[in-house]
This record gives sequence, C-alpha cells and structure tokens, in this order.
Amino acid sequence: MKQRLKEEGNETVTNCHALKLKAQDGKYRMTDVVDIEGMFRIIESIPSKNADPIKQWLAKLGSERIDETFDPSLAAQRAIDLYRSKGYDEEWISKRVKSLQERKGLTDLWKDAGINDIEYAILTNEIYKEWSGMTAKQYKSFKGLRKESLRDNYV
Repeated sequence: MKQRLKEEGNETVTNCHALKLKAQDGKYRMTDVVDIEGMFRIIESIPSKNADPIKQWLAKLGSERIDETFDPSLAAQRAIDLYRSKGYDEEWISKRVKSLQERKGLTDLWKDAGINDIEYAILTNEIYKEWSGMTAKQYKSFKGLRKESLRDNYV
C-alpha cells in the first residue's frame, strides 16, 4: 500500500516512518509506523467500499467537532455522556467537571503570570508529588495509563 500511495503521489506516505520493532520471532525489524492522524489520512485515501464505514464515521466525527466549535456546550455534554458510558456515577462526573473548571482557573493564572511550558510541567509535577508522592509520569506508569487522563484515574 505504501508503494502504491507513493506512486500516486499521495502525501500521507511522507507521514509513514520506519522504526525497529520486535517481531513475533523476537528479532527487531524495520516496520512502517504512522501516528493516528496519519492513519486517518491513509484510510481516507483507500479507494475501497470496505473503507466506507470508517470514512463515514470520520465524517460524522468531523461534523460533530465543527458543531462543537459553534456551540461549546455540545462538547461538555459529550464529555459527560462519555463518562456515563464508561460507568462513572453522577457524583463523580459532577466532581470531575468542577475539577476541570478549577484546573482551568489555575492554568489561566499561570499563563497570565508568564509561566512557560517547562515551568508548567514542573508546577504540575509538584502538585502530583504533594498528594501522591510521584511525578505525573511516575503516577501514569503506576496506573498503567498511556493516553488516558490521569485526572480521570485518580481512584
């Protein structure tokens, strides 16, 4: 597929990179990899009816995000609905939404004070160390999280 895309002049090929990854036989081999955005771009370029359901899903997501741009309350409701679908109770959801507002207030203060990205990370780690004894990275590893929000996984 990568070769076909390259021949067609598809720009998504430039987003594919090779990394040495461990194969089933235990040996490390160069393997084509792509990030999530690149994967979606590749899916969009597949001229097959089998890819249509994924393309329709992507179009629906894009439409929903555009709607949320015009009405941000839709994004907030989507987050609440997602927490419900994951099994969180109403009390937890209410606390989570409140903590998001409080966190935003804090980070806005930091931004107004001219805090840069490195200082922001240091301050965040200090907060984590104070209540958990671990940095954000250590706590995330402890909880076995990859992309999930730490704040959704405190318990």
